[in-house]
Amino acid sequence: MPDAFVYDALRSPRGRGRPDGALHEVTAVRLSALMLDAICSRNGLPPDAVEDVIWGNATQVGEQGGCLARTAVLASGLDERVPGLSVNRFCASGLEAVNLAAAQVRGGAGEGFIAGGVEMMSRVAMGSDGAAVAVDPSVTFRHGFVPQGIAADLIASLHGFSRADCDAVAVESQARAARAWAAGRFSRSVVPVTDLNGLTILDHDEHLRPETDIQALAALAPSFRDIGETLPGFDAVALMKYPALERIEHVHHAGNSSGIVDGAAAVLVGSRAFGARFGLQPRARIVATSRVGSEPTVMLTGPVPATERVLAAAGMQISDIDLFEVNEAFAAVVLRFRQAFGVDPARVNPNGGAIAMGHPLGATGAMILGTLLDEMERTGAATGLVTLCVASGMGAATVLERV
Repeated sequence: MPDAFVYDALRSPRGRGRPDGALHEVTAVRLSALMLDAICSRNGLPPDAVEDVIWGNATQVGEQGGCLARTAVLASGLDERVPGLSVNRFCASGLEAVNLAAAQVRGGAGEGFIAGGVEMMSRVAMGSDGAAVAVDPSVTFRHGFVPQGIAADLIASLHGFSRADCDAVAVESQARAARAWAAGRFSRSVVPVTDLNGLTILDHDEHLRPETDIQALAALAPSFRDIGETLPGFDAVALMKYPALERIEHVHHAGNSSGIVDGAAAVLVGSRAFGARFGLQPRARIVATSRVGSEPTVMLTGPVPATERVLAAAGMQISDIDLFEVNEAFAAVVLRFRQAFGVDPARVNPNGGAIAMGHPLGATGAMILGTLLDEMERTGAATGLVTLCVASGMGAATVLERV
């Protein structure tokens, strides 16, 4: 079976996901095309070099609908003979795109792919595409649907994570991201977004709040308490699944949850023959990938079984992994991962995460894979693992080995 390699990874800066955010004027198609063109230009690839563009986005409606991947190809400098495939695994869409590309390379179904994703949350609101899991009674009643924030608070309640624990994760995420930006650790991979005149719109992550401290976070009201406790509330639904709990402690708020942002990321995935054809040196080998379903009420625990599965597929133990990127959808997700595996917190998201920089749903998986790769190269780490929780109860993971 041929190996699949990562030859390059880049991303846009993350813009605030609201009408006054710097990237609000940019469509998902245009931002995607910018990333496609940037990764081809940086690697000297001709327009027809890759066999497919596999592109994730979570809210596939309106200007983000209609097979956005193919539209992005047509809006870019790629040859029109390059097709496009849009995929949706909610928050893991960008990573799933990379994993699908790797699977095709390893299965002999292709040699070179651009994979990644986009989400313009200031332009296309999260959930605006509708979701049967949230509104179809035949599903919601059977599986005990609750919003993700309630699920995050449920994780904290089940595993003993306090408000202070969650706020500490948030403060550390902000501090690490600020240090990383100040040290230039993202400079290799962040591609400034320009307007049609070539003027820079945004060249840094706009959501950062480096001044955040415990005192500031302590003043914030829990975001999900009202929808949880106001009868008929979602807390009651969750407690029917978890009756051993007396109550759900509402510990998450805007400061210790992921930020709503705009952004895109692209990863160049190919075989060894693909790299040789275009004079490219691989940066990492994709050792193994995984995807799992998990209990849909608590919903966000997927990184634990996804990690267990990907390690088994790789023939590795958790101690074999040097660095981790665990998407900071909510602070409790990271705390649960660290608790489950007993890993050193310093090795998890060493340059901050989505609490500090934001979570552009369909792009995040590809973004943090690139962040992981850059950090592996910077520190000399041999192995890394990236994983994300996923709405409705799923998880995805990928193991990289530096070349």
